[in-house]
Amino acid sequence: MAFKGWDKKIITNDQSEEVTAMAPVIISASRSTDIPAFHHQWFFNRLKKGHCIWKNPFSQKKHYVSFENARAFVFWTKNPELFIARLNELDDRKLNYYFQFTLNDYDNEGLEPSVPKLHERIDTFKKLSTIIGKDGIIWRFDPLILSNKLSVESLIDRISGIASELADYTSKLVISFIDIAIYKKVQRNLKIACFNCHEFNDEEVFSFAEKLKEIGDAFNLDIATCSEEYDLSEFGIFYNKCIDDEALMGFLGYEPNINSHLKEFVRKKSSRSLKDKGQRKHCGCIASKDIGQYNTCGHLCSYCYANTSERVVRKNLMQKATDNGESILVS
Repeated sequence: MAFKGWDKKIITNDQSEEVTAMAPVIISASRSTDIPAFHHQWFFNRLKKGHCIWKNPFSQKKHYVSFENARAFVFWTKNPELFIARLNELDDRKLNYYFQFTLNDYDNEGLEPSVPKLHERIDTFKKLSTIIGKDGIIWRFDPLILSNKLSVESLIDRISGIASELADYTSKLVISFIDIAIYKKVQRNLKIACFNCHEFNDEEVFSFAEKLKEIGDAFNLDIATCSEEYDLSEFGIFYNKCIDDEALMGFLGYEPNINSHLKEFVRKKSSRSLKDKGQRKHCGCIASKDIGQYNTCGHLCSYCYANTSERVVRKNLMQKATDNGESILVS
């Protein structure tokens, strides 16, 4: 969905045609797929080219996205190991960025079949944090899943174990509770995985929050929820803005002149108009342009709403023989 507040630019595409492109200030890379893990070569090639194509997942209409005005990138990932070596290319361009790093502990359940083992992901998290600083990397345990073998207590134990490892490497934990009923493909994929899970009820949510507060206090973690309607403020758990205007403008420590375009964008908009209207009702994110595509993430997580099926994903990844195309998906 194009955000009406973005500037428009005339660019020259890879076919040497002049086309109109939206020119967002903030790029999300990406809620729809793991760009750092699977499409890092494509991303840095498109950054050099100065634009990419995003295809609407419903209409398949192509939209050009120019990076000319881009001042901030938010990366969503479960495995940025190969991406880390190229962070200097972002730094050389004086681009602001931070990472939403999902680090779950579902190894025993096989819900994330293609992610590295937990200890490897923890090592990668520490490596990234050491390079960019603990405030540049947010830990997500997302989604939280219950089953006949996964209780509130067992999830708390797993989160506590990871928190003990990450206490010196991040300042924030973001959580969400699994949504099953609203996503038919999630229901189907969980059934294929033979995993009989269920959503949290109100009692389980508040019991979990009470125990999670103890972890936050013990390891000095700020804790927030992503796109949840529950008010958990009595436990010191608040609503998150995963794409956060305050974070983007403040905590990275860049000189004011580098952030001038971003500050001007924020100054012109009220906080209400900054909200990303393309996200869910309880999402607190400000507007960004996501450049990812559904059915292109090879982690193949059983709970993922962005993949239709393993067959479709593998077909897309196999057909993509080059990282030079304008779109992540084969044109």
